[in-house]
Amino acid sequence: MGNLSLKLFGKTLKNPVMNASGTLGYGREIEPLWGVERLGAYVTKGLSLKPHHGNPTPRVWEERCGMINSIGLQNIGIERFFDEHFPFFRQKKTPIIVNFFGFTEDEYIACAERIKPHRLIIALEMNLSCPNVKKGGISFGKEASTVYNIVKHVKRVTKIPLLAKLTPEVKNIVEIAQAAYEAGIDGLTLLNTIPAVVIDTEKKNVAIKGGLSGPLLKPIALKAVHEISKTIPVPVIGTGGIMNHMDAIAFLMAGAKAIQVGTATFVDPYTIPKIIEGISEYLDVHGYPKIEDIIGIAHG
Repeated sequence: MGNLSLKLFGKTLKNPVMNASGTLGYGREIEPLWGVERLGAYVTKGLSLKPHHGNPTPRVWEERCGMINSIGLQNIGIERFFDEHFPFFRQKKTPIIVNFFGFTEDEYIACAERIKPHRLIIALEMNLSCPNVKKGGISFGKEASTVYNIVKHVKRVTKIPLLAKLTPEVKNIVEIAQAAYEAGIDGLTLLNTIPAVVIDTEKKNVAIKGGLSGPLLKPIALKAVHEISKTIPVPVIGTGGIMNHMDAIAFLMAGAKAIQVGTATFVDPYTIPKIIEGISEYLDVHGYPKIEDIIGIAHG
C-alpha cells in the first residue's frame, strides 16, 4: 500500500488527514467509533483566552448543499483545554494543531503566548474569520493590512509554527495570503466557511445565521488551494467540502500538503477513516509509492 506519511513543519505525520476545527469536539467524543490516533493530526475546537459561551440554539441547520453552523465559538478556554484535554492526546501520542481566536488583536497575542511548545503541537491555527470588535465587527481576515499586522504581532510571541485560516469572504484571496506570508506566516489553511442565513417562511424570520460548509464550498476552496500553493511558498492545508477520498485527493493534487474534513463527519461519522483508507488504496492502484508523489501534480 502507498506510504501516507509526510513531514509538516519538521514533524512526521502518519497521514495527511485531519479534522476541521470544531468538528470532533475535544477529541474524546469520537472515541466510541474510532480513535483519534487514526488522524495525521487532530485540530482543536477554536480556543480563546477565556471560556466563551457561544450562541443560543439553533446552532446547526442542514441545507441541500451543505450545513450551516452557528456555534458561536463556544469553548472552555486555552487553560482548561491544556489542563483537562491535552493529557488525552499525550496518552494517544497524537499530534495536534491548536486553533485559536480572539475578538481583539491583543486577545490573539495573549492566546499564542500561553501555548507553550510541545513535541505533539505541530502548529497554531489562527481563525481569522472572527469579528474585530475594535473595528466595528469586520472580520480580521477581510483586509490585507489587518492580516499583515495581526500575523506579524502574533509571530513575535510564539516559536510554534503559525497557520492562518483564511475566510473566502474577500475580493482577492491571493492578496490576503500574500499579506500573511509577508508578515511571516508558516502555513495557510484554505478555506473557512461562507457566511449564510436561512429564512423560515412559516415563522417569517431568520431561523439561523452562520457559516455554510459542505460540498458547495469545495470548488471555491480548491481554486484557492491551487492558486495559492503555486504562488506562496508555505505549506497549504486544504479544507472545504471534502466528503470522500476522491475529494481529498483533488485537494492534494491541487497543492495541499494536508487536508481537513468537517461537514462529512456529520453525514457519516466514519468518513475520516474511510478517507484515509481510500487515499492509500488510490496510491496503490495508480502506482504511487508515497503521498508526496501526488501533491501539486494537477496542471493547467
